[in-house]
Amino acid sequence: MKIIKKLLLFIAFLLIVSCFGILVCALNPNLTASLAEKVQQLQLASGEGDNNTSDTGVPETGNSSNKPKEQPGIRPDLNLDKTGSHYVMPDKNPVEPPQEVSGRAGYIPVEEEAEQIPQEEAENLSNILSNGSLGEELSFAEEYYPYYAMLEEDMKLLYKQIYANASELTTSFTPTVSVDVNRLKNVFEAVCNDHPELFWLETGYSCKYLKNGSCVEITLQYNDTADRLEASKEELSICVESILENARMLGSNYEKERYVHDALRILTEYDGSADKNQSAYSALVEGKSVCAGYARAFQYLLQQLGIPCYYCTGYSGENHAWNIVKLDGVYRNVDVTWDDTDPYTYDYFNKTDEEFSGTHVRTGLSVYLPACTGDSESIADRGEEMTVSTPQPTPMSWVSRGKLPGEDGDSTDKTDKTEAGVTENEITDTLEKYYADCKSKLKTAGTGYIQFSNVIPESLWSSIERAYSDGSYVKGYVEDALKEMKAENFAIQLQVQRLGGGYYRIYHNIYTDAAE
Repeated sequence: MKIIKKLLLFIAFLLIVSCFGILVCALNPNLTASLAEKVQQLQLASGEGDNNTSDTGVPETGNSSNKPKEQPGIRPDLNLDKTGSHYVMPDKNPVEPPQEVSGRAGYIPVEEEAEQIPQEEAENLSNILSNGSLGEELSFAEEYYPYYAMLEEDMKLLYKQIYANASELTTSFTPTVSVDVNRLKNVFEAVCNDHPELFWLETGYSCKYLKNGSCVEITLQYNDTADRLEASKEELSICVESILENARMLGSNYEKERYVHDALRILTEYDGSADKNQSAYSALVEGKSVCAGYARAFQYLLQQLGIPCYYCTGYSGENHAWNIVKLDGVYRNVDVTWDDTDPYTYDYFNKTDEEFSGTHVRTGLSVYLPACTGDSESIADRGEEMTVSTPQPTPMSWVSRGKLPGEDGDSTDKTDKTEAGVTENEITDTLEKYYADCKSKLKTAGTGYIQFSNVIPESLWSSIERAYSDGSYVKGYVEDALKEMKAENFAIQLQVQRLGGGYYRIYHNIYTDAAE
């Protein structure tokens, strides 16, 4: 009897726990979706499960007749690919990325904090908050903003409202249309995925909702660039234009795409601890990022060149982000992060879904992006070559990785090699030594995309800045170096990093090619 009594008590305990779990999920609809997403990732990592469409919208594996199941706020008739094809989950789910790119991920999915509030509190909010900016005048072309095109018509209104309020740094506002927590998450993800220019907007947000699931308050989160937004925009603009200036000179969209791919690879270093690493700003201005920063920077640069480029999220052993690019009416995958290895590669450049199937699988809203179903032959294998033609050696703009000499009134003639962490042999303390060092390193590195650096004292900066402003650096070291290398088509971008102790490191990011 004691055993039976204990068994009955144990069963009762399980029933209570189950009921409690059901109650929690019912009161917090967002928790259910979050748990489903975690389960899907565990299944992908282990290779288990039947791979049917989950709450994240992933289609069934290997069955081209199946389309993603409906998601909240997403058009039920969605078919972005006019040929009638759509993305299909690979037959074999990736478990571990190739060794040479292992750990080069870092994408953080959209994170939300949802809080249920009573009706009385919601009524008080309505007296305090407004809709903020509605963005009614905004328009987003489907070819460049595919996530916007995925949404139902009323959710497009909310998308515009979120975009407009983020642009104006509004923190909290009430939604202009009726929306539940699940639809809100999809709309917010759509805004983030479409707009890399909103680099100050974090990929997390919070909302308050009523018992019926209806949201009554949306709160956006911003990183520290929002505190000096105009200056941050200018910093990004300088970096972007320094790349686009040369890319625009190229003939085909393929040449432009490859130039941007290689320039981004040179300018950005993979760093899992990089600040603001989910933004294009981290990759382009700060020069350090993870896959999310690489992908958003690539997306933004190609958008500026009029080339459709989409931010694609998925799974490659862990959460990962890459891009989908449209060239000549054909969609292909590009993973700049995985190409940025030593030595660099084009192993993940302009590839089909079939070629990516062993290493990348889409998740979330990205399953609705067009399928990359062109032939498996890379554009680069068809005999199209990368050429950079400039009328004369013209420097790209330079950007700072730290304060430039004299900023904030901290200019000093004192130098301290120990504080700067450099040795005497690294320092070039005259313009002549600087030119000689640059010439030697340029010749040693050879043609193609290269990078080298040298260390200068603060007192030399004004002379170097003047040389690049008036073009005298060309005669200083470029002409002789190119002649001896039998090279031409020179382009350069400088980055300046403050080391402390009165010293600065100058990074030279250079492209040259061999003369015909």
